Amino acid sequence: MAKCMMFEKGMPLEFWAEAVNTAVYVLNRSPTKALDKKTPFEAYSGRKPGLKHLRVFGSLCYAHVPNPQRQKLDLASKRCVFLGYGSCEKGYRLYNITTEKVIISRDVVFNEEASWDWKAQQECSVSVPLTEIVFEKEKESNDIDVRQAEHTVDNEVLLEDSEEESVVDTRTQDIDHTPLKVKSLTEIYERCNICIIELETFEEAIKDASWQKAMETELEMIEKNDTWELVKRSSEKPVVGVKWIYKVKLNLDGSVQKNKARLVAKGYTQKPGIDFNETFALVARLDTVRTLISLAAQKRWKLFQLDVKLAFLNGVLHEEVYVDQPPGFVVKDKEDRVYRLKKALYGLKQAPRAWYEEINSYFTAAGFQRSPSEATLYVKTAESGILIVSLYVDDIIYTGSSEELVVIGSLLYLTATRPDIMFAASLLARYMHGPTKKHMGTAKRVLRYIQGTLDYGIAYEKEKKGNAGRIL
Repeated sequence: MAKCMMFEKGMPLEFWAEAVNTAVYVLNRSPTKALDKKTPFEAYSGRKPGLKHLRVFGSLCYAHVPNPQRQKLDLASKRCVFLGYGSCEKGYRLYNITTEKVIISRDVVFNEEASWDWKAQQECSVSVPLTEIVFEKEKESNDIDVRQAEHTVDNEVLLEDSEEESVVDTRTQDIDHTPLKVKSLTEIYERCNICIIELETFEEAIKDASWQKAMETELEMIEKNDTWELVKRSSEKPVVGVKWIYKVKLNLDGSVQKNKARLVAKGYTQKPGIDFNETFALVARLDTVRTLISLAAQKRWKLFQLDVKLAFLNGVLHEEVYVDQPPGFVVKDKEDRVYRLKKALYGLKQAPRAWYEEINSYFTAAGFQRSPSEATLYVKTAESGILIVSLYVDDIIYTGSSEELVVIGSLLYLTATRPDIMFAASLLARYMHGPTKKHMGTAKRVLRYIQGTLDYGIAYEKEKKGNAGRIL
């Protein structure tokens, strides 16, 4: 099937993996006798697949260029060749003829009767008349007699100078170059045969043990964070509903890492002045981020970035907000009660504001000075150097000249293979908010110890008497 798809449009051999990927995608949505005339997609997911988005492999198409990515006189679309369908996201896989890169786009206009002449590097039109097949049922043998089957493919190449016309048969196209990248069959099967389906309703998720475990993990994190307390329903305050959001986390190779369930509040039902007051939360301007990166490069400082896990759940609420009990996890014999929020939930109107106030109070207590012109920029100066921190929602970027910060950060990274320095590195990390010369001297002693024990490490050998690894 993949070979026919490539020959039909005269595709080069370097796209053979894309052809196999698309062929498997189509076969997964085609009925088969092995599944009682059901499609593999339907047998796996329990619902019939959509077919309106299917297109002819190798046909010419035009991907829309959004306004922010083009100027007034630029073209509004890019001419591309259709290669298949996105594996982990919604959209078409397209080969940009100009940049020679594969892109993914949703807003695409197709010309399925046209193809691209890879030798002449120009467009060519293809006319494929429908095949006429006449069936006749014989009285004696009941065999099907195909009287006529014609299939003609003519490729008319229109030259730009309109002076000459030539007919090119793409089925006999000579390939004089080797594939740019060779992929193993295992890699192709891993990419093509996997079917990622994200659930939309709680009724679907409760039937799967992995999704049920993900919801239980989310509730454990909320309880551990002391986010709410179960109270009697108040007649004066409205109750905000909650719902589950399901997301499949993927690895870089496209394989499933874990199922993630998140409980979010239906913030669209909140009313200003009753459920919330302030919603605006400051974020770092992109100019500030660029300036910080430029400063770190000029001063040869190390630049660090971290993402605060469950950041919005750490914001303390000042308003009185009530939410329903999560679907599927209603406390027995207390069905009429609701949760009063102590901290914010994702989806609440005031969640970003509450998080910003919480992190701002922490930096202020730690001795940081907030910039008067940039509310998300904090600076701390000490004898050991300077530390600059910038906030962008739940992402934190920081850099500085503090030598202790760099040394202790390197020691913590080294503990992955040197567990013998774990205690010393963890002890030093406790004083990173206010290091002194004594702490720096202790860090240098650890460095001298490492210098004298460079041959120490963890050796992983074949398991012997229950030991899979040993420290050398």
